[in-house]
Amino acid sequence: MKISYITTIFVGIALTVSGMSVHADELELAYQKEYAYLEAQQRNLMKRLEEFKAESQREKRAQSKQLDALSRDLLVLKNESVRINDLVFESERTLEETRDNRELFESTFEQAMATLKQNNMPVMLGDEQPADQRMQVIYNSGMELLSEVSGVSKDKGIFFDADGRKVTGDIYRLGQIAAIGVSDTAKGLLVPAGEGRLKLWSEDPGMADYMVSNVRPDTARLFIYESSVKSIDTEASESMLAYVNSGGIIAWVIVILGVIAGLLIVIRTWFLRAYSTDTDIIIDEIKKPVAKHEIDAAVQVCKQHKGSAARVITATLRNLERDRDHLEDIVAENILYESPKIDRFSALIIVIAAVAPLLGLLGTVTGMISTFDVITQYGTGDPKLLSGGISTALVTTQLGLVVAIPVLILGNLLSGWSNRIKDDMEKAALQIINIYDAPESIKRSDYLSLAQAV
Repeated sequence: MKISYITTIFVGIALTVSGMSVHADELELAYQKEYAYLEAQQRNLMKRLEEFKAESQREKRAQSKQLDALSRDLLVLKNESVRINDLVFESERTLEETRDNRELFESTFEQAMATLKQNNMPVMLGDEQPADQRMQVIYNSGMELLSEVSGVSKDKGIFFDADGRKVTGDIYRLGQIAAIGVSDTAKGLLVPAGEGRLKLWSEDPGMADYMVSNVRPDTARLFIYESSVKSIDTEASESMLAYVNSGGIIAWVIVILGVIAGLLIVIRTWFLRAYSTDTDIIIDEIKKPVAKHEIDAAVQVCKQHKGSAARVITATLRNLERDRDHLEDIVAENILYESPKIDRFSALIIVIAAVAPLLGLLGTVTGMISTFDVITQYGTGDPKLLSGGISTALVTTQLGLVVAIPVLILGNLLSGWSNRIKDDMEKAALQIINIYDAPESIKRSDYLSLAQAV
């Protein structure tokens, strides 16, 4: 029983081993099939990868070409945009010039119509007419007027003589730019007296005699005028008062400062002459008593002189007994005490010299502002409207420089004079101290030199 059981086990094991052998063969076959399938899949994937890379390269090159084309198109569009902007700018400038030309044409039309109307040739122009037609009408009217007023005409008329009396006589007209009057009591060149009237001019070159005798002169000396509406007067020489008035209130301020500076310079000059003294003369007079230590006698000599130098030397003499350092401090203190008197008005003179050109510059700015205000309101048609501001601008600048330059020069010269006075005072005081402190042997040699000089 036991043997049959064991036999059965071995038989089972043998059958199991044979079954596993069969199953291993099947697994090997399945593995080989799967491996072959995977290799085929790998080759397929590698092929597709290569195709994808090739396709990517082609698309990349195509997109790069497209990008280059777009860049070129963008550059072309930018250039076109710049050109269009330039064209727009040129168009705007042309439009602005056209507007300016239109305004100029309108102004020309108005001036021409006013001139023709003034000469009794009114012209009616409509705003709806084209500019060339309006210009043609004005041109024709101007030529007609020119033909009427050209040449010399003679008619009876009234003019004023040199005394302002009305005189009736013959008036020879050269167009509308010159006239000659001839009467029984007066004759000569005529100039506008205002409102279309004429008067004799102060100068008579003898043209009236040529007109009466009908003789043609070699040289025609005439007074040419633009219009007979405004009077022409003999130019009078401009006074200094009128010249300053043309600069306005700032010009008067500059003139007043100049007068004040002149007075201060005169007063300061007088003060400096009073304060300055010939220190060499004082030193020569007191050298001998100082060397002998006769201080009172030297002080009495100094009292005979006036001026800051004499006062400083007197103070030095009265303190010669003190030590040298203390004495030098006393000298410096006395010079400082005299300095405000010597420097009186110096700073004020220099301030005026500095302020005058600045006031001139202020007048220049004020005048230019006034000129631009006139231009803004009335334009630049009448130069006389601009003359006021220009006069203020130029006159104040000139007056400021005229005041500043001499005041600055004289102020510096006076300052140099005052500095020399201070230096002379200090030098004289130190010289007195050195004479007082000199040894006896040096003093005796000084006495000998003085005796020989005498």
